[in-house]
Amino acid sequence: MTVNAKTGEVAEAGIDLERDIFLRTLLRELSGVLEDVVGLDDAAGFISVVGTAMGTQIDQEYRRALQVDQLSRDQIPDVLVDLKRRIQGEFFVLEETEDKIVFGNKRCPFGDKVRDRPSLCMMTSNVFGRIAADNSGFAAVDLEETIALGDPGCRVTVYLRPSDDLPDTAREYYKV
Repeated sequence: MTVNAKTGEVAEAGIDLERDIFLRTLLRELSGVLEDVVGLDDAAGFISVVGTAMGTQIDQEYRRALQVDQLSRDQIPDVLVDLKRRIQGEFFVLEETEDKIVFGNKRCPFGDKVRDRPSLCMMTSNVFGRIAADNSGFAAVDLEETIALGDPGCRVTVYLRPSDDLPDTAREYYKV
């Protein structure tokens, strides 16, 4: 027997809850528990594993859709901006040279649920790093500014060549 919610008081209640908000809240609470229990570094490590797997899957989807074996250097920033757009982020290229791509962002895909949850930024680092490295051989991602830490937006630099001059805060990725 199926029980359906009645229309009326409960169904019409002004509750800001639907699948997207529920899932973003779930990720916020999960990352918060991880940060509290195992610490920020280990929580970021766990989320990095998930981000790496997702980066690999997303890269394969774009390659398949674009019918290429490997993304070109010119396609990498377009793909990274597009994937964030598709998940309701607002990333854009601020600067681009042969060695690096600097992205800005005005809106996090996690929305306000990312505030005070810097471990969630490992999703961006690992997805960007995995896609860039698997198509160019190497990437290092530096999360210079993040909404999670209270900045008004994000500034993310993706380095495409190894260098002794990379910032200490940059995470390195290599083609698998």
